[in-house]
Amino acid sequence: MITKGGLNAATRSLAMEYTKEHIRFNAVAPGVVDSPLYATAPKDSLKRSSPMGLITTVEDIASAVVYLTEARQITGEVLHVDSGAHVGKW
Repeated sequence: MITKGGLNAATRSLAMEYTKEHIRFNAVAPGVVDSPLYATAPKDSLKRSSPMGLITTVEDIASAVVYLTEARQITGEVLHVDSGAHVGKW
């Protein structure tokens, strides 16, 4: 929890520091991603533990990054791409 709070604080602090220079700071906070890290994990188990019953894909993360790079008015945000895990159902 401390590291997640640190990510939020650092993102907001940097955004505030550099906003006058039109430099934006945002972050993507992924949950469990269908990647080689979880290759041996049972997919059904991962889906059951996800609030939305989905496993995040690499494409989902890439879409979030593209969104943040194109959203010129967004700064200081942490975009959670975790099928709702950050709201607390674990």
